[in-house]
Amino acid sequence: MAMSGGGGSGSLQSEINVTPMVDIMLVLLIIFMVVTPFLQQGITVALPKNLENPEVDQNIIKESSIVISIPNEGQYYLGKIAVQKEQLTDKVDRMLQGIKNEQDRIVYIKSGVGVPYGDVVNVINEVRKLGVDKIGLVADKKKGGAAAKPAAAD
Repeated sequence: MAMSGGGGSGSLQSEINVTPMVDIMLVLLIIFMVVTPFLQQGITVALPKNLENPEVDQNIIKESSIVISIPNEGQYYLGKIAVQKEQLTDKVDRMLQGIKNEQDRIVYIKSGVGVPYGDVVNVINEVRKLGVDKIGLVADKKKGGAAAKPAAAD
């Protein structure tokens, strides 16, 4: 005798049982909600809101832009030319005299990771003594690896 597939106890269920999946998702959600606050390291700082990641400032790649690079402690470059620290202010001043438009009077400073903070601050102070209001601190973006737009130092 042949068995008919009329819904007997041995038939397969063709619908997905969602309840166990929902239970697992809720447990994972609770775990992530509990663990996330412990993943933050360092001191909590109130950051400005409604700011997007700055875009690349196209002025930095111009030949006429003033870019001071400090790749290592004690090494200073103006553009691609190595400069002594004592000569840096005079050369930057000469380059600034050639810029007539006030909007273009920006000095960009790139610093290596291992350079002491004091060296960067000293360069910023020397540039500010020259009357420059806009100083761009160049950094890499996390994902793109491109230079970031300068922040005005006031």
